[in-house]
Amino acid sequence: MTRNENAGVLPVDKPAGPTSHDVVAQARRALGERRIGHTGTLDPFASGLLLLCVGVATRIAEYLTDQAKKYRAVMTLGAGTDTDDATGAVITVSEGWRDLSIDDLEAALAEQVGSLLQRPPAYSAKKVGGERMYRLAREGRAPALDPVPVQIYTLDLIAWEPPEVTFDLACSAGTYIRAIARDVGERLGVPAHLSALRRTAIGGIDVKEAVAIDDLGNEEAVRRAWITPLKAVAHLPSIPIDAQIAAALAHGRAVQVQEAIEGTAAAVLGDRLVAIVEADGQWLRPRKVFV
Repeated sequence: MTRNENAGVLPVDKPAGPTSHDVVAQARRALGERRIGHTGTLDPFASGLLLLCVGVATRIAEYLTDQAKKYRAVMTLGAGTDTDDATGAVITVSEGWRDLSIDDLEAALAEQVGSLLQRPPAYSAKKVGGERMYRLAREGRAPALDPVPVQIYTLDLIAWEPPEVTFDLACSAGTYIRAIARDVGERLGVPAHLSALRRTAIGGIDVKEAVAIDDLGNEEAVRRAWITPLKAVAHLPSIPIDAQIAAALAHGRAVQVQEAIEGTAAAVLGDRLVAIVEADGQWLRPRKVFV
């Protein structure tokens, strides 16, 4: 393939077990391409959608990272862990879940919907003083982190099979689903942890469109799942341009167009993504160029 033909986004259905880095390494071997990165990690115990940016499409990763995400999650009541998920050590137990009604549960879940200030888990990839929180936590040096703003768009109860709770949610990037399990437990007065997690969508891309990790070496399966750079940034405003403007952008020059637009946009020539631009009135300034 040429430089641009081998550029795109490959949605992969990660199984529980391997790290996101493991998936990237396997894709590099299978596709014969070193330039592969992902748009947001999944914890090893979680499964589901992982977006791999391949070739020069690694340059659009930052425009995919902040998209909304959807999950199917399972929370177990009655046991709290030091990581807030099933990978950690149990630190507190309670049989209090036996006294809970489904109305109690639905009320606690409803309180998690909307704009929230969420306390990140002690075992997280956030950096404090240049060190990852999970490393500090393992050494008993993890400081209490300030809550951060997150958005929970929807949260729907799927099943209540005591002590397990299955729910679907859509949320902003940066939301910790295990923190939701922890906080719901605190609201109910019983310890809780996240016992299973599957990411089902990122933006407009569904896990049903993804290639299985075992099929990364299957050219036809990869072709079916492959997303062009232009389609991958379909959530950005699109600005049609001509060949002359495309040439100017390709050389890093700002250009003037007739229609005024503001913000980040995709400059498009035919069916090809030419550049990601910052639009300021009638001026387009290239930020990422792909031709």
